[in-house]
Amino acid sequence: MKSVTERFLKYVSFDTQSCEFSDTCPSSAKQKLLGAALVEEMKEMGIADAFMDENGYVYGTVPGDPSLPTIGLIAHMDTSPDASGADIKAKIVEYSGGDVLLNAEKDIWLRESDYPSLKNHHGKHLIVTDGTTLLGADDKAGVAEIMAAAEYLLVNGGKHATLKIGFTPDEEIGRGADRFDVKGFGADYAYTADGGPIGEIEYENFNAAGAKAEFKGLNIHPGSAKGKMVNSQYIAMEFQSLLPAAQKPEYTEGYEGFIHLTDMEGEVEKSTLRYIIRDHDMTKFGEKKAVMTAAAEFINKKYGEGTCVLTLRDSYFNMKKCIEPCMYVVERAKKAMAAVGMNPVEVPIRGGTDGARLSYEGLPCPNLCTGGENYHGRFEFIPVEDMEKCVKMLVEILRNAE
Repeated sequence: MKSVTERFLKYVSFDTQSCEFSDTCPSSAKQKLLGAALVEEMKEMGIADAFMDENGYVYGTVPGDPSLPTIGLIAHMDTSPDASGADIKAKIVEYSGGDVLLNAEKDIWLRESDYPSLKNHHGKHLIVTDGTTLLGADDKAGVAEIMAAAEYLLVNGGKHATLKIGFTPDEEIGRGADRFDVKGFGADYAYTADGGPIGEIEYENFNAAGAKAEFKGLNIHPGSAKGKMVNSQYIAMEFQSLLPAAQKPEYTEGYEGFIHLTDMEGEVEKSTLRYIIRDHDMTKFGEKKAVMTAAAEFINKKYGEGTCVLTLRDSYFNMKKCIEPCMYVVERAKKAMAAVGMNPVEVPIRGGTDGARLSYEGLPCPNLCTGGENYHGRFEFIPVEDMEKCVKMLVEILRNAE
């Protein structure tokens, strides 16, 4: 059997960043390279029905006892566009405290003062990068852990639930569940393996939307611009100034939502601002979208209709109301966590997962820890020991599914 670490290091060698500006599915063709490799690996393990569909979704089945529920395990193959996912130089360091030197040439350190949770991992073996790319534990750790659990069941047998495996593209840009075949998947319920530190289980997440604000200006030679030039960049900055300053992510925590400016581009004649909008509370979520709409209306009233074109697009909603009627799914996972030595902790996700959308489509799907930390950045890391414990947790869920 391959170790979960061996699998993980192989998977992170694939550059699978999704692209929010693409209209294709998957948004980047390179995601299919990992998908094809996973299908081949699954077939070699004995998963006869493994396949990848035309949209880059990977599926497979490990048959189990038909008297037990059919359980799905889902992870996403893409990595965040927030940091480079190409040419990842992963290494394993034994952590004995203090700071970790990631890159001697560039003097890049993973520091305890910046990431205090490092203190929780004394004596463990951390997989880290060289500080120039993300690691990709979000969510290739989940992929590796599901694959390792599937192989364990295939090799060791015994009574267990039928396992349905699903690997999705484009989760990081909010499209992972867009073309997921819930009916064909055939699970009674599922779990996404897409969480963070060991022991965390999540069934509350943000309501989420994306926003694009486009601004139109008029370019005139600056020597004769008086009374004529309209600089779209200034208007874009004015629009941003109309949004609540305290509702930026750097000022929020827990259940507090935010409006986050993710990127901007512009010149005199045209500028674009892109945002993500998040809140656990549906009413407050709607209020945030209304604030942005009001800001756009103010700009158009001041500078003329059509100066600002605001496009709002809902991505996913809080799965809590879908999970509460079937909390046995959460309790089953917590029981499995405790059985393998984890301390189960329910936490709200300050983000989202494919499971949020899938829960609304009739597939209850809480989110489970994978062990990684500092996702979406150059200081991402994951302990080998925690990945191994997550594999045991998944096996326990499948073996005690009565």
